[in-house]
Amino acid sequence: MNEKDYQRKKNKFLPKIHAWVQEHGGETIIPFSCALERNLADMPPDEAGKYCEENKVQSALPKIIKTGFSAINLIYFFTAGPDEVKCWQIRRQTKAPQAAGTIHTDFERGFICAEVMKFDDLKELGSEAAVKAAGKYKQEGKTYVVQDGDIIFFKFNVSGGGKK
Repeated sequence: MNEKDYQRKKNKFLPKIHAWVQEHGGETIIPFSCALERNLADMPPDEAGKYCEENKVQSALPKIIKTGFSAINLIYFFTAGPDEVKCWQIRRQTKAPQAAGTIHTDFERGFICAEVMKFDDLKELGSEAAVKAAGKYKQEGKTYVVQDGDIIFFKFNVSGGGKK
């Protein structure tokens, strides 16, 4: 839809599309403006945020991504080190050792535990140290089911001995 229709949240085709979708399974409909998304992508992030605020619009991309992940039964978790943060995709209901295995098979094979904090806790408290001080940094075992948005530090040990 064009940017103006998207801003007004009105389009002559949306009611017909909505009716058809409801009749054929009732899946989620996400109105989307390619023109708006292209314009936002071409702007520096601070300018895009200001534009959205001034025009009372928001990008549909986060909702599209979350809805798509949900539809195909995926979640994501994060790993972080001093130099980088990585996002990993896994199937919902994946246990910690198998999640570790998405990073490297040795992580799954030698899994000891997963040290887990919730993204929302980190965002609220501001640092890993504050999360630990608040008692919200957990050590989880092999049966822990990874939750969407977990930040995980995996502990593992793979001996290099091999056969003699």
